[in-house]
Amino acid sequence: MKLFLENSQFPNVAIFMSGTGTNAEKVLENRDVKAWQPAVIVTDAPDNSRTAEIAANFSLPLVALDIRKFYREHGETRISLQTERGREIRELWTAELRRLLSEYQIDFAILAGFVPLTNITADFPCLNVHPGDLTVEVDGRRLLVGLHAIPIETAILHGHDALRSSVIIAQAYSGVGGEMDSGPILGISSVVPIDLQEHDLNELIAIAEARPATRPIGGYKDILAEVADYNLDLLKRFGDWVVLPGVVNDFAAGNFATADDGSLKFCVNGIWQKITTVEYGDNKYLIKY
Repeated sequence: MKLFLENSQFPNVAIFMSGTGTNAEKVLENRDVKAWQPAVIVTDAPDNSRTAEIAANFSLPLVALDIRKFYREHGETRISLQTERGREIRELWTAELRRLLSEYQIDFAILAGFVPLTNITADFPCLNVHPGDLTVEVDGRRLLVGLHAIPIETAILHGHDALRSSVIIAQAYSGVGGEMDSGPILGISSVVPIDLQEHDLNELIAIAEARPATRPIGGYKDILAEVADYNLDLLKRFGDWVVLPGVVNDFAAGNFATADDGSLKFCVNGIWQKITTVEYGDNKYLIKY
């Protein structure tokens, strides 16, 4: 058996965020003060996020490395991994992020709404909250993957009646980052019912089928997108804000490990059990075997 945190009794944690920071706030507000300590707040979007405000509110240092500015300074206006040059700049940006974080001796990180893919995930465990139930598979592949509201739309169009948030250990990417949602699923939230806002499922399916093949800049801005965004907000409040603090506290306490065969293990009252994941909700958890 191998612990995810082998040699850290009271780990230093970096919290990464790109936007409103509500997930970061919930993690900090619900921190197990005996299990871990926040070391630094990190952002790629200092001008378009609440990072400075949150860092000040919790008396934490701030590391800001504007990814848009970084790409422009290296001759690119598009923030992309689709080209060789874009991937090269991303690695340069990650190297600079490593340099800025080196003084904090980070044991693990929390990706609390952090947008850019970065291979800093190979340096230490990075817990990432995802707006979809990653335990759901079709033909052996995770179904509810993708950024922002894409997993929500997928769940709706497949006729699901509820959503869950997942917390995974984010994986390092190769190429364009197709592995981003492939990590071990440490926890899922309790179910959050889908609200179609009085729209008919067949109506939403027809909207999806009529969309152009290429996603427009800024998204589709149709009724399906509006319904998905509404449910994304519900899932954040009743999914993310429950499962992320719970998993972080258990991870910091050393309650997660991998068995020799690579399967997930969880410690309950000093007893290690082989599991598929842990469901968090209503101030308790339910082990999934």
